[in-house]
Amino acid sequence: MGGRDDLAGLLDEQAGFYRAVAAEYDDHALALPGGGEVVAALEAFRPAGRVLELACGPGTWTGQLLRHATDVTAVDASAEMLGIAEGRVGRERVRFVLADLFEWRPDGRYDVVFFGFWLSHVPPERFAAFWSLVADCLRPDGRVFFADDGYRTVEELIEGEDSPVVQRRLTDGTAYRIVKVPYQPEDLERRLDRMGWQIKVHATAGPFYWGAGNHAPGERPLR
Repeated sequence: MGGRDDLAGLLDEQAGFYRAVAAEYDDHALALPGGGEVVAALEAFRPAGRVLELACGPGTWTGQLLRHATDVTAVDASAEMLGIAEGRVGRERVRFVLADLFEWRPDGRYDVVFFGFWLSHVPPERFAAFWSLVADCLRPDGRVFFADDGYRTVEELIEGEDSPVVQRRLTDGTAYRIVKVPYQPEDLERRLDRMGWQIKVHATAGPFYWGAGNHAPGERPLR
């Protein structure tokens, strides 16, 4: 993906995209099969106790988390997204935190860490460090749930199919580069297993997938 400066520039552009797209975010939702399976899986998971939501965006999942959680800490790098999320779910039992997830460190431990449609936006170079952060956020018996998709259009592949970089556009046509890694569920599960995680990753009828589990007792994910 290039050097450190190139990666930093890409991540800045990605953050800029999500600030700019906040007001129209829901208009870009994927109307594809499998989304209902993810909703049902999260409901069955029952994210109880103290819950951390990474990259909460406009609060799409926060309300469902609150169905079971004692409280939710919702972190996002976009003030615009956090404003929409607060308008959607309010502040009762929710703490909103404005922070860059590539720099942020937790101020406590959680029973559940949740991230919806974020993992695919983590650069491959930061994958291990991200999962180390997740481990740092969890209590010893804590659990993880995540959902994502591997959907990329031909028009987005400005650097080819083998690159994790794609181009996304706002409705006014403004273009931004972002990271979009098209994980295959079985490959992702094997990779997490090698890092000491006990997570089962499930495919859906469409491009979506979800994973749930924890990390093996006494083991830490490799950085």
